[in-house]
Amino acid sequence: MVTPALLQKVATVQEFAQKHQAVAILNAGFFDPANQKTTSYVVIQGELVANPKENERLVNNPNLKSYLGQIFNRTEFRRYLCGQTIRYSIALHSQSPPAGCQLVDAIGAGPRLLPELTLEKEGFVDNANKRDALGSNQPNARTAVGITRDGSVILVMVAQKPLAPANSGISLPALADLMKTLGADQAMNLDRGSSSSLYYNGKTFYGKVDLEGNFIKRPVKSVLLVQKN
Repeated sequence: MVTPALLQKVATVQEFAQKHQAVAILNAGFFDPANQKTTSYVVIQGELVANPKENERLVNNPNLKSYLGQIFNRTEFRRYLCGQTIRYSIALHSQSPPAGCQLVDAIGAGPRLLPELTLEKEGFVDNANKRDALGSNQPNARTAVGITRDGSVILVMVAQKPLAPANSGISLPALADLMKTLGADQAMNLDRGSSSSLYYNGKTFYGKVDLEGNFIKRPVKSVLLVQKN
């Protein structure tokens, strides 16, 4: 079972692991490190537990004013209950659940990677004005979640190399290609860079490397948990 989790204060994936009995934990939604408030929606057990509209630094940022409509309607990784069946999906925040399904959990980030890469719409890439806040074409530590045709969930974290911090990692177009190669039909980007981190089977892996080649252990706001049913 793959579900989101959120803490009041930021924590490393290793600290999330100490709180939750999980097989694996992957960093997930966006947040503001300055005030530790979310910039992504998070729904857990049908309840909205994180609302970016309540983050005053986001809402009152003049540089983001024209983008707020898109920021509040980014892509989400969702878990539905359809009758007695659990189903995972990737959808925009404004999209309604399929007929006969109710939304149980959701966590937002973006941009969508598959079936198409939505860099202009969700990454706010503006090639004409050379705006690319996500550094989408630059190699970086990145995290993604995908869903295969049979409904399996793929969790991916691509790390940088300690000996080549400036030239390693992956771009967003390459990440989309990787998710497709791994069998995903649907996929989305999660928080990246210093946030990229993975806990699996008792071990913690960090994605971002500093100029000295040391992995950065940055606390995050929200994660995806892999737990046994």
